[in-house]
Amino acid sequence: MVPFDFQLRTRTIFGGHAADRVGSLARESGFRHTLLVADPGIVEAGHAAAVQRSLEGASIAVVLFSDFAENPDSAMVGRGAAFARQHGPFDSIVAVGGGSSLDCAKGINFLLTNGGEMRQYRGYGKAATPLLPAIGIPTTAGTGSEAQSYAVIADAGTHMKMACGDPSAAFRIAILDPELTASAPPAVTATAGIDAIAHAVETAVTTRRTPVSDTFSHQAWRLLADGFERVIVHPTDMEARAMLQLGAYFAGVAIEQSMLGAAHACANPLTARAGLTHGIALAVLLPHVVRWNGSVAADRYSALLGSPRRRARDAEAPETLATRLEDFAVAGGLPARLSDLGVGEEMLQELAELAAEQWTGTFNPRPFDAGGALEIYRAAF
Repeated sequence: MVPFDFQLRTRTIFGGHAADRVGSLARESGFRHTLLVADPGIVEAGHAAAVQRSLEGASIAVVLFSDFAENPDSAMVGRGAAFARQHGPFDSIVAVGGGSSLDCAKGINFLLTNGGEMRQYRGYGKAATPLLPAIGIPTTAGTGSEAQSYAVIADAGTHMKMACGDPSAAFRIAILDPELTASAPPAVTATAGIDAIAHAVETAVTTRRTPVSDTFSHQAWRLLADGFERVIVHPTDMEARAMLQLGAYFAGVAIEQSMLGAAHACANPLTARAGLTHGIALAVLLPHVVRWNGSVAADRYSALLGSPRRRARDAEAPETLATRLEDFAVAGGLPARLSDLGVGEEMLQELAELAAEQWTGTFNPRPFDAGGALEIYRAAF
C-alpha cells in the first residue's frame, strides 16, 4: 500500500441552515475585523448580505470586496489585495460563493500577508508568513476549494491557471449548507457538478493516490453519481443537493492527497485559449480521458464503480464509466464535442502543447505528453 501523510486542516460543518452559524463560529475563532469576499452574483443573490448580518451580529466589523469575476486572475486578486490594504488592517477573511470566490479569497490572502504577485506562489509552500485565518462557505457543489490548501488563479497575461498552495491557505472552517446551492442557475449546477465528478474520477486513478484518497474519491463518486441527475431533474430536492455538496467536498479532500490528471491538464488550455467554462470542457473531455487511460487504469475504474474484481469486468469498466459520464453531460444539457463549441481543428496542436505543460498531467496514470493530449483532443473534437 502507498505510504501517506494525512491531516485534515479544516473543521467542517455540514447541514441545513449551517451558514447561519458563521457569526458565532467566527467569533469563537477570534475574528474581529473581517474581509468578506463574494462575487457580484453572490451579492445579488443575497448570500453576502446574510453572511455579513451574521458576522456583524457577533460584533465583527466587516468590509465586502466583490470586484472580480468568474475564473479570477492575478489582476483581480491584486485589486482585492490593494482594496484590503486600503480598508484594513484585517485579522481574518470569510469567503462565500463558488470556487471563484473561495479561490479569489485565498489569493488575496497570499498577497495581503506575504506581498508580491501571485505567480511567486505557484507550487506549494512558498508563503514565508502564515496566511490569515479564513472561513469558506461554498454556494455551489463543484470545485471542492473549501477542502483544499490550494488557490487556482489564472495568470492575467497568459490566462493559464496557476495552482498556488500552502498549508496555511486551507480554510480554518468550511461551512457546507446545501440550501445555499439552491440559488445556483441550472447551468451552473450542471457544470459545477461535472467538475466535482471529474475530481472523483481523476483522483481515483492518479499515480499519487493513497488508501486515504481512495476512501474519499470512492465516497465522493457514490454521492455525486446518485445525486447529480436527481438535482438536474428536481432542483428543489434538498437531499440530492446535500449529496452533491458533500460529494464535492470529499472529492476536494481527495485532491489534497491524490492530485488530478489528464482531463484537467487538457481542460485548462481550453479555458485559456477558447474561453470554455471549466465544467463544460471537462464534460466533453473526461469520457475520452477515461477511455485513453483504460489500458493502464481499468482495475481502478472498476473499483470506483464498485465492480467485483474480475479481469473481464475490469476490462469493461473504462467504457462503462465513460458512457455513464456522457449520460451525465446529456442530463445536464452540456455539449458533447469540441467542434460544437467553436474550437477549430487547427487549434488542437497548440492546445496539446499547452496541455503537456500542465502540472496535473504529471500525475495521470498513463504517461501524458503532447502526443497523448492531441489524441484526447481529436477524440473529443
